Amino acid sequence: MSYLSTIYGSKPFTDYPSKLTRYLTDRYSLKGTLLDLGCGRGEFLEGFKKCGLEAWGLNFEGEIKLCYSNNTFDTVFSKSVLEHLYYPEKIVKEIYRILKPGGLCITMVPDWEANYKIYPEDYTHRTPFMASSLRDIFLIHGFKDVKVEKFRQLPFLWKWPWLWPVCWGASLLYRSSTKNKMIKFSKEIMLLGSAKK
Repeated sequence: MSYLSTIYGSKPFTDYPSKLTRYLTDRYSLKGTLLDLGCGRGEFLEGFKKCGLEAWGLNFEGEIKLCYSNNTFDTVFSKSVLEHLYYPEKIVKEIYRILKPGGLCITMVPDWEANYKIYPEDYTHRTPFMASSLRDIFLIHGFKDVKVEKFRQLPFLWKWPWLWPVCWGASLLYRSSTKNKMIKFSKEIMLLGSAKK
């Protein structure tokens, strides 16, 4: 069995990917070409296409080799990818290479500082990131205008961020692993990073 089928199964898609891709498209005024790096089942890829982008997807296992020319994409997006790599700097270099000048990289990874107790639940996690290390990996590899923030995956919080404390309180009530997405997403804090070539 593959990682995707074991961890995510073949359950019907939810509307979360379309909400996240719409949010990111609007927030960063995305247009043109986009690569969804580590696109998994293609939920986010389809979301970006529905937002009007010319979107491509790529999955990889083992050695990372991208098959795109220099300066190809306006945007490269990855969600929950870099933390699975022993050498994430290899993929960051490739992202820089395939982005057009002025292109944008958007990356989401679990926040080690907030998730260290549940981080080992996925045995394929290899490289933990905190806000400073995610920022630094992009700066070291030539990116500019690097921004990193803590991000909860609950769409209502994107509109009403003042509800963060409520989610924090709810997360204290559920200390063990859960399959309930609402509870899981109230517990997990991601890092949302953006960087320009």
